[in-house]
Amino acid sequence: MSFEPLHRVVVLALDGTVGYDMQIPPQIFGTASRNGSQLYDVRICGADDRPVRIGAGYTAVLDHGPEALADAGTVIVPGTRLEEPRRHGTLPGPVAEALSMIPAHARVVSICTGAFVLAAAGLLDGRRATTHWAYAKTFRRLYPKVDLDEDVLFVDDGDVLTSAGLAAGLDLCLHILRTDHGSEVANRVARFCVVPPWRDGGQSQFIDRPVPDGGEGSTAATRAWALRRLAEPLDLAVLAAHARMSVRTFSRRFRAETGLTPRAWLTQHRVQHARHLLESTNLPIDRVAAESGLGSAASLRQHLKATIGVAPLAYRRTFAQLAG
Repeated sequence: MSFEPLHRVVVLALDGTVGYDMQIPPQIFGTASRNGSQLYDVRICGADDRPVRIGAGYTAVLDHGPEALADAGTVIVPGTRLEEPRRHGTLPGPVAEALSMIPAHARVVSICTGAFVLAAAGLLDGRRATTHWAYAKTFRRLYPKVDLDEDVLFVDDGDVLTSAGLAAGLDLCLHILRTDHGSEVANRVARFCVVPPWRDGGQSQFIDRPVPDGGEGSTAATRAWALRRLAEPLDLAVLAAHARMSVRTFSRRFRAETGLTPRAWLTQHRVQHARHLLESTNLPIDRVAAESGLGSAASLRQHLKATIGVAPLAYRRTFAQLAG
């Protein structure tokens, strides 16, 4: 009896790597399993065979050199303080050589300032991407060909994915796991790691700026209330009334707390709920649309296509196979 090899995830740790970022992929993908069987083979390698200096003040001796990249299905570059891509828009020779070993079919991912490395390699030219909000100005100056969006937690651009700062790497790795193996597997890993399986909003909510004046309290209670009523017609006036705020005050405070407008936030959660229903139930497509608050099957199809590029039936077939 023959077995398919596990999908190999290789973390490329460069000098000045952020240790927190480096440990996210082994924790998320190394924990993922189905029916007691591991789903990924996770390795950490360097650009050469030398020990790697970690930004927190220690040096790591890695088990693998850059040859591990040649068999990778996914390559992840953690945040780094490496001078050349962070300040000059270039790559050291060994790093460029290591990146050249990545197979053409591999998925390439960055966490936090790892996006500087991908950009210096030309892998983000003409693509939408993100990085830590604090370094967005420098990134734009060095890499003007990249469509940078510092308001989001991560960007999925198909075979190239980027995340915002630090903990947003958790969000992106869980998203990849969810895409590969469905919500049940991703949620189980999130529970084990004691982190939320999905976080609201974008990193714009964490940017250092004052909360808008006007009105008391938070929109958190209204958000929790709305999540229990996704199938109902929830317009801005209804949400503001529940929060006992004016529409203007509610809109400003909601955006400050979540990084999204109320409408975008609702749509995001409705699509997420529709995906869960498609994966876990046999409800007809029009019922899934109604239960998730997206209205019609045509609306569900449009939102799903815009979000993940597939139609509802194709999505259901894919995750039925993954669960089988």
